[in-house]
Amino acid sequence: MENERTEIDSIGEFGLIERIKNNFANSLQEYTVKGIGDDAAAFQPNKEDEIIVSSSDMLLEGIHFDLTYVPLKHLGYKAVVVNISDIAAMNGKAKQIMVNIGLSNRFSVEAVDEIYKGIQLACKYYNVDLVGGDTTSSPSGLVLSVSILGSVAKDKITYRDTAKPGDVICVSGDLGAAYLGLQVLKREKEVFMVNKDMLPQLDEKSYLVERQLKPEARVDIIEELDKAAVVPTSMIDISDGLASELLHICKMSDVGANIFEDKLPMDRMALETATDDLNISPLVCMLNGGEDYELLFTIAQDDFPKIENNLKIIPIGYIQDKSLGVKLISRANQSIDIQAQGWKHF
Repeated sequence: MENERTEIDSIGEFGLIERIKNNFANSLQEYTVKGIGDDAAAFQPNKEDEIIVSSSDMLLEGIHFDLTYVPLKHLGYKAVVVNISDIAAMNGKAKQIMVNIGLSNRFSVEAVDEIYKGIQLACKYYNVDLVGGDTTSSPSGLVLSVSILGSVAKDKITYRDTAKPGDVICVSGDLGAAYLGLQVLKREKEVFMVNKDMLPQLDEKSYLVERQLKPEARVDIIEELDKAAVVPTSMIDISDGLASELLHICKMSDVGANIFEDKLPMDRMALETATDDLNISPLVCMLNGGEDYELLFTIAQDDFPKIENNLKIIPIGYIQDKSLGVKLISRANQSIDIQAQGWKHF
């Protein structure tokens, strides 16, 4: 029996909106006043000492994802997560999202359902409400744009421009795996395009593929920093690569930095895949790969003892005076200027 396919034009824009609305109760956050169905969503902050923070991100077919190997459900999930990661990078907690979607006529109602299943899964996991958005036609492919609102206490909000010399530079998790996952997926696509009978061989690379297709926002790190009574002096999420993000912090904070090659964290599967399978420098993957959605942050030296035993947080260097530059200290103790060679949007 073939899978049922319902054409979107058979239910229309408002039918599609109603179909989406019925699956989202908007009951996860106490100050969601009005969600999907009105001209705008409404929020009533429950604490006057909180700051509302917002961000948005757009994913375009052919630029940010390839539906040959990206399941629609995973795409919906990832679209939400990358925005939650932005709120986490402000030391905040995500509350509500709005999703705008552009669709060509090759997408059915069931395909849209799959996207929103992923969106709903992320909403439940991260405890956020979908409160609105827009649907429109697209002449070529799929477009997803997510806007997000969150909040953070005034005395805990963290920016990119407040790092100070002497601060310890830290990252969460491991680096380079998402980039390697993308390379594995691209390789398997090439094999499939040559021989349609060849099934993808991904089991041995499952961690890398998951890091690419289904990343997670490190809200756990925000919670653990809060429990340790540590407010980072600066923070950013790693979407475009460690080198690029570190340079952002240094430029905006008017400082320099030293990070150490032997301190950079990489998963064993990622290391073996880079060196033995794909013949790519592990260092290049960690510095310039991107899409890890880990957190890069700095903390005052006085606060470091509070988190130094946390295995999820890895110190990789320190902030220094701007005149000393932004450097990588290699395993051979060479000082190398760091340059951003990761993802460029234009």
